[in-house]
Amino acid sequence: MNIVLIGNPNSGKTTLFNSLTGKNEHVGNWSGVTIKEKKASIKSSFNKEATIIDLPGAYSIRPFTSEESVTTEFIKQSTPDVIINVIDSTNLERSLFFTTQILELNIPVIIALNKMDILKDDIDILKLERLLKCKVVNISAMKEKGIDTLIESAFYIRGKKQENPFVDVLKIDNINNQDKERFKRVSDLVNKVCKKEIKENEETLQDKIDNYITNPFIGVPIFIIIMSLVFNLSINTLGPLIADNLVLFIENAQFGLSDLLSKYGVNDFLNALLTDGIVGGVGAIVGFVPLVMILMFFLSLIEDSGFMARIALIFDPLFRKIGLSGKSIIPMVVGYGCSIPGIMSTRTIKDERQKRLTIILTPFIPCGAKVPIIALFTSVFFPENPFLFPIVYLIAFSVIISVGLLLKKVMGVDNIDNYFILELPEYKIPSIKRAFFRMIETAKDFIQKAGTIILVCNTLIFIMASFDFSFNLVNDNVDSSILATIAKPFSILLIPVGIGTWQLAASAITGFIAKEEVVATLSTVYAMSSAIGEEFQLLDAVVAKDAMGITSLCALSFMFFNLFTPPCFAAIGAMKSEMKSKKILKKAILLQIWVGYTFSMLVYQIGSILVYKKLGDGFLFSLIILLLSVLFIVKKIKVYKFNKKEELKEIKVG
Repeated sequence: MNIVLIGNPNSGKTTLFNSLTGKNEHVGNWSGVTIKEKKASIKSSFNKEATIIDLPGAYSIRPFTSEESVTTEFIKQSTPDVIINVIDSTNLERSLFFTTQILELNIPVIIALNKMDILKDDIDILKLERLLKCKVVNISAMKEKGIDTLIESAFYIRGKKQENPFVDVLKIDNINNQDKERFKRVSDLVNKVCKKEIKENEETLQDKIDNYITNPFIGVPIFIIIMSLVFNLSINTLGPLIADNLVLFIENAQFGLSDLLSKYGVNDFLNALLTDGIVGGVGAIVGFVPLVMILMFFLSLIEDSGFMARIALIFDPLFRKIGLSGKSIIPMVVGYGCSIPGIMSTRTIKDERQKRLTIILTPFIPCGAKVPIIALFTSVFFPENPFLFPIVYLIAFSVIISVGLLLKKVMGVDNIDNYFILELPEYKIPSIKRAFFRMIETAKDFIQKAGTIILVCNTLIFIMASFDFSFNLVNDNVDSSILATIAKPFSILLIPVGIGTWQLAASAITGFIAKEEVVATLSTVYAMSSAIGEEFQLLDAVVAKDAMGITSLCALSFMFFNLFTPPCFAAIGAMKSEMKSKKILKKAILLQIWVGYTFSMLVYQIGSILVYKKLGDGFLFSLIILLLSVLFIVKKIKVYKFNKKEELKEIKVG
């Protein structure tokens, strides 16, 4: 039996889906969190066999946005056995417009009247059932109340004919007139079933709070303060308390495994590969998992409270200036956890140019995989500046705005009619349970990646750093290894960026596979360096300035290079899927490489002059790159303006 969940955005569909299936799908307060159908079997505790399908939120059966298209097409192509229409009882009139359209599909429908714990008995359920001619069940998806009755009712009406109480509306020829009549009927229906008078013009407590929160001069500082506290708790206080114990456990595991292998006479190279290359390299990443977990926990609480939806609204005017809308900030908020779902959520953006621009800009937000890079370099090189971590995110946002302003003139997104409609959810106490499970899911994904991609990469890195091209062990002379030989030419290109060592170049290259691999590679190549000494342990190597032999300025430049260059291969795959153009994808990747390289180069070169009162390495080459960049940009802008003039001429002639 197939049961489909349909409803408006923010009606509680995905929360209900999680309650019915035991899954932990992401729940958000805006349209676009569910961007394609999600399927799962119903929990065994219901003693039923059924597949639950969660469809993207929609306001109408006639699609206006891409997520509404998914809902409409799914229903047309795959007729479900039962439709559960999830309705937000606090927004009854708006929700029922969609309901009246669903009742025309000749599929058995149950109305799940969600959030009734808020309204209590303010709606006459029996009268609503009679007027709509379908079953209505009171539920609270968040508190999992009324769920058993809902499922029992779904199985009861399976195969029964669904009546349409608004059949005469379909006889009206004009669709616009149909909608007007539908709105009128729904309004009358709501007045009949609501026991309590709805005072639409009365300013509620939430409205009064929103008057302040949605004010950019108040909301933005509050947002910065909250995020700074979250980052401080995650990276500088609570996170390290857990991480330190985990790191100590991994170090002991290294020692124990090494002693055990030595006791049984295992080859020294194999011993080093297993303990340093695999356990140590993977452990260097796993050691940062508590930081990412706590960060995701707090971010989930903030999002669940309804605050993030207000932030999207606040940034709408700013995003308009770069040819986007507030809807483009949604993928970026999602991208805090991982760039891949952030990129995929751009499907909610209707205009193709806006969508592609958002896809290009979203990976500039430091995702969870980049957190170890930021945490490593800020804690090692800037221990006296605990708020550098949130500053990095502010810098990332500034980069997005700057690149957006630049692309606005090149891509021709400046004349698009921007619109952004966002329904603000009610403020609520966030679900600690949901935040906890999202935190566990984040840890699971991190560890899974550490046990697959990073494990394989680090094994290859260790082998390449252990042998030369004649396959002779290099012993202490790591500079003659295969890895060093391959990485040295790239390190020359990175001299203007201040990271002209092969070790850093090698880690930057592996970062294109997975950003977590940057830290894992550093831990491996520096632990193998003869300059460190035999007693220097792997996990200590990645947190020691002397091991890397670079200045704080070079470390800052290296960090920004890895943050703003293209994301991992998986995210690039998502970009390819959503852009649907190999040509534009190549340009996007080249742009991201240029942004990462140029920004980190400016940080190093300007920093060298301001901090060390001297020109940085490769200064002349930096000037050449900047000059060529400026000339290229000016040329592109001129070409766009010329093409625009030609288009206007053709329109006038026509």
